[in-house]
Amino acid sequence: MSDWTPKLNPAVDLRRLPLNAEEGFVLSRLDGHTREKDLPALTGFPPDKLRDILTRLVSQGALLPGTEAVGPVNTVRPEAAPAPSTEPRAPSLDASDTEPLPEAEATDSADDEAGPVDDVPETVQGDYRKLFETRLHALPEDQRVALAHGAEDPELSALCFDPVPAVIKAVLENSRVGLAHARLIARHHRNPVGLEALVARAAFAADTGVRRFLVRNPQLPAALFRRLWAMRRLMEHHKLTVDRDVPEQTRRTARELLRQRFSTGPSEEKAELILNTEGRALGALVGMPVDGKTTSLLCGRTYRSPMLVQNIARWSAAPPALIAHLLKQELVRRQPQLRMMLARHPNAPADAKRT
Repeated sequence: MSDWTPKLNPAVDLRRLPLNAEEGFVLSRLDGHTREKDLPALTGFPPDKLRDILTRLVSQGALLPGTEAVGPVNTVRPEAAPAPSTEPRAPSLDASDTEPLPEAEATDSADDEAGPVDDVPETVQGDYRKLFETRLHALPEDQRVALAHGAEDPELSALCFDPVPAVIKAVLENSRVGLAHARLIARHHRNPVGLEALVARAAFAADTGVRRFLVRNPQLPAALFRRLWAMRRLMEHHKLTVDRDVPEQTRRTARELLRQRFSTGPSEEKAELILNTEGRALGALVGMPVDGKTTSLLCGRTYRSPMLVQNIARWSAAPPALIAHLLKQELVRRQPQLRMMLARHPNAPADAKRT
């Protein structure tokens, strides 16, 4: 085989191509760096068969011809390629004229960890599911377990749709299993025992795609979620609490963890959470006070967002120093309704209440 490095065509939407399971699997293994001659070891396909698959993918427009030079492509789905980071900005210690990010920008999706959501096109996943339902599901459980231990794709990916935990455990013990299979299991398996087995593999538990699909899985146990997310950043907890794709029971646990982490987390994260959500996160933090360092960080800002000021004015635990700082802001001076809200706060300075 040649030294050609297959690379995805960024101008083509792979979801619209009539890909079969083998073609989709090969696409899921391409990273824009691996040469053609190294792909047999990565995919398990013999060189001749792999060459035929690559030729078909080029003819369909999924891959760029070997003569074109392009930048590295890391995912099968172009729209999921790495984008500029949306990681919330930490607030500075000095006064800044920069306003907090709008929440639409500050909150990405359930797992902040920006990255590819999936590396197998939906059409290919449908092929895997169909293969399982039509050919594999009818086999006795012990036969599916035995098959899972030594299966290759597309059967290995199809077995990721098996509802029986024993089969999922066998899939995870297969030497050919990879992140694409782990993401299929996290997304489609509906038994807590199988999900526990998946998370037991540290490399899989740390993967962005696996974590993102796990928090959307309605069968994710609360204890397992706590174990995975207990020490995540406050912004990441908040994102889960407002993500409508996350089941309500997981969102409820996320709200509990958010309050626990807010009481013990770093001051920088607390200020970041309040500023970058324009105070919307405070609705889940009723009665939760902040420490002196957090207050100092919040007071080191110039405020230009009416929404942020209103949400802080409704926060019963807002520290007196912050209320006093807000009353001095030009924004508040120009808008009597904001000044009135702050003046009515129980922690407002006495002279503000008299005016």
